[in-house]
Amino acid sequence: MGISELRQLDAQHLKTTDPLDEKGLDLVRSGTISRSDADLAQMVGQYCDASLERILLSEGLAQERDVIAARARAHGNAVFDAAEVAAMVTPAPRDADPRDLLRLRVAPVKTAHGKHRLAISDPARAAELRSDLPPSLCDLPHVIATDHAIQSAVASENRTFLTEAAQTRTDPSESCRTWADTPHRRLALAVSVLLACLALTVVFPTAVFGLFVGWAVFTLVVAAAFKSAAFAARLIAGNPVENTPPVARDTKLPKVSVLVPLYRETEIAHALVARLSRLTYPKCLLEVVLVLEEKDELTQKTLAEIDLPVWMRAVVVPDGQPRTKPRAMNYALDFCEGDIIGIFDAEDAPDPDQITMIARRFQSAPPEVACLQGILDYYNPKQNWLARSFTIEYATWFRIMLPGLAKLGFAIPLGGTTVYFRRDALEKLGGWDAHNVTEDADLGFRLARHGYRTEMVGTVTGEEANCRLWPWVKQRSRWLKGYMTTYLVHMREPRLLHRQLGAWRFWGFQAHFLTALSQVFLAPFLWSFWLVLLGLPHPLDPVLSRTLLVSAGKLFLAVEMLNVVFHFAAVSGRFHRHLLPWVPLMHVYAPLGTIAAYKALYEMIFAPFFWDKTAHGLSLKAPGGLTGVIPSKGAVDLARIQLEARDKRL
Repeated sequence: MGISELRQLDAQHLKTTDPLDEKGLDLVRSGTISRSDADLAQMVGQYCDASLERILLSEGLAQERDVIAARARAHGNAVFDAAEVAAMVTPAPRDADPRDLLRLRVAPVKTAHGKHRLAISDPARAAELRSDLPPSLCDLPHVIATDHAIQSAVASENRTFLTEAAQTRTDPSESCRTWADTPHRRLALAVSVLLACLALTVVFPTAVFGLFVGWAVFTLVVAAAFKSAAFAARLIAGNPVENTPPVARDTKLPKVSVLVPLYRETEIAHALVARLSRLTYPKCLLEVVLVLEEKDELTQKTLAEIDLPVWMRAVVVPDGQPRTKPRAMNYALDFCEGDIIGIFDAEDAPDPDQITMIARRFQSAPPEVACLQGILDYYNPKQNWLARSFTIEYATWFRIMLPGLAKLGFAIPLGGTTVYFRRDALEKLGGWDAHNVTEDADLGFRLARHGYRTEMVGTVTGEEANCRLWPWVKQRSRWLKGYMTTYLVHMREPRLLHRQLGAWRFWGFQAHFLTALSQVFLAPFLWSFWLVLLGLPHPLDPVLSRTLLVSAGKLFLAVEMLNVVFHFAAVSGRFHRHLLPWVPLMHVYAPLGTIAAYKALYEMIFAPFFWDKTAHGLSLKAPGGLTGVIPSKGAVDLARIQLEARDKRL
């Protein structure tokens, strides 16, 4: 809830008995703000976990230099600008982790007179930070600088450490980065397996063909059963959203930080800022961190030309390997202030009230719910046939399958965007695996292994459907390569995985990954049953009866029809009804996945950490906002209800 919304409320709602603090009074006396604006900001502070100064800054009612000056007058400390802090900062002491300095927004500095000081944006925070500071910094006198100046100086001074930490944040036992230690052995093993398969195929062609057909049919049946169970669970449960119990009326909204990784996104930078500006969450509690790569000077230049709001800023990630989205997010995580960490992609158009829904759900959910996943959709389904098919596939996955699997108690892979975490849980797990090109799917199962749960929430983010053929294949091959990586990493110790997940989720993990990968790799063997259904000769005629082959062909056809039912159900709502005539063509869409699978297999052997970048900004323009199927109250509505409830108590 912001100042502008409060001004629209009845005058009776603006009464407050809390006096302004000394810094607020100082800002009024100095003419920086009016008394009425100070009172309005004080009112916002009753419902948001934010200081008066932060509220004033986020609403544009005060400039940072004026707030810093008021703090200096209140505490009698010297003020230093960004250049001065950068020149005075010293390396992190031995008992301090540079990541903690970033998180706490403090920096050890040495003045021109050789005196050691602690740079902090607000000395009033010193008491609450004391328990988190290392002994060497606890008793240092303070100097004042902005949070951004402090973090920039710490990051520059500790560049090597922070770069390495971003690459190795995840425990090596749960990361694929150890593969980089033995690249020649990995390559030799892969080539040996491929040569062995080729030799067996030459010597025993029918047997090998039959073996692949048998496994393809088996995984086809398992996949059909798995999807049918999820579909039934989704139908029985109804609304895919977890019902959010009411939160205590006096519970303040928490701080939320949203990471938006950008790489070569000059085409949509302006649109991104406009879309995120429509979020209704109180800006004094919202922090949007645009994560940029050091080598991506074009995007940096584009953003430099945009007048970003005070709640939005850029963090530049030092160049390093692998140059991946998860490595960039690992680096930026320590710059965040929020208790909740969210992720958006560059082309995203989230529901305006999305973060309010997320914050309230986290406040009411039990602690083991460490992750909330929203619904992903596409805002350009009418672009062409490929965009329509992609939208149907996404609707089936995010509106049918994922909610159903979550209801059944299975661990679920996360989407790469519109996913939110409790910060403490995310940090305990070591963030994202910097070397895994589907870090989202991997993290979903790491959460489950460590006793956390993921829930689906009915808020929608519109994305850009990849509507060009080869870029689609490149994107899908990266996803499939990441799926193979995730499965192999988690299956290093199957007994440990079984013990951590439990039998139900362990076998769900097997069913999900083995069927997903087997079906795209072995799809050509299943397509061979069209020969049988059309009365043509089949390669297995010499070893199997025609009756058995016809039965297998009918099974294949039945599963195809079952998939059509799932797709029809997913797009039967009013927002997707126009896609119903295109559902039968999904059978033509599926072979693209097989092309992507073999590209992924090649890269898995020769370039497992290569991130094949998806280009954005090539589609039709996004609408003003893609609304979800589940209406929800925005931040302003929630704040108004709280104000009215308070007045009734008074």
